[in-house]
Amino acid sequence: MSFLASRDRVKGAVSLRVRLAAPPAAHVPLMRLGYNCPMIRLTTARVAATACALAALAAGCGSEERPQDRAQERPAGARAAELPKGSERVNLDPADFTTTIDNPYWPMTPGSRWIYRESGGTGPANRIVVTVTARTKRVAAGIVARVVHDRVTQAGRLVEDTQDCYAQDADGNVWYLGEATKEYEDGEVSSRKGSWEAGVDGAQAGVIMPARPRVGMMYRQEYRAGEAEDRGGVLSLDERAQVPAGAFAGVLMTRDWTPLEPRTVEHKFYARGTGPVLALDVSGGSGREELLRFTRGGR
Repeated sequence: MSFLASRDRVKGAVSLRVRLAAPPAAHVPLMRLGYNCPMIRLTTARVAATACALAALAAGCGSEERPQDRAQERPAGARAAELPKGSERVNLDPADFTTTIDNPYWPMTPGSRWIYRESGGTGPANRIVVTVTARTKRVAAGIVARVVHDRVTQAGRLVEDTQDCYAQDADGNVWYLGEATKEYEDGEVSSRKGSWEAGVDGAQAGVIMPARPRVGMMYRQEYRAGEAEDRGGVLSLDERAQVPAGAFAGVLMTRDWTPLEPRTVEHKFYARGTGPVLALDVSGGSGREELLRFTRGGR
């Protein structure tokens, strides 16, 4: 998926991940760390706390997995403090899940649609249309998931087409259960790299949005060894974001990375009642993915 799970796109130069030489020092104002535009405004009172959270997450993102992490199993409906963080197995009970996804930071009502513009790479900007479908799918792990369609075009040409699977547990955590992705070149499928499904070839579900995010919280978003190992961490719960779709307050900011590319990172912003509104690089570059329009489903 594009915005949804930090997946890189090697075609079309549309990835927002950027190299980070070192974690930023706590005293460096975040407005200098890639936020050189009016989209994000951080209050002085929050800069120090957010920088400390950033340093803590940066310290953890490149750490080696411990053997006990691999062997451990986590129960279904895991509380926030017990969300999976590495490659550990999760023991998920399908009865604990629903396709009604109403987490306030990413509600997925069938019919909802987000339209994004992704720029900063080479060539024209990409247009991304994300639609929550009425379709469901039972993944190999036994859970019935909501299917979300992610379509990316560049100058009218199809670049990528993805079907993502999500479900919400009884606590309100939104789990990412797999994706079937196709990259296109000259109108033909050129790659299916990045596809995975929980329960197939050792792939494990991850959490894309915690039920009760807290600053400093870290979690695995997906896991298939060597293929899909994205992780996230909460930096702030009180940001402001201004994008073409509007101005948002009380925005959740996360730091996203993968052990497969330990020196790459991006920040994402989620507005209550809307979902993802913005993704930015954090090393002074111009790459960003911003929400142009949001249509709420269920009407």
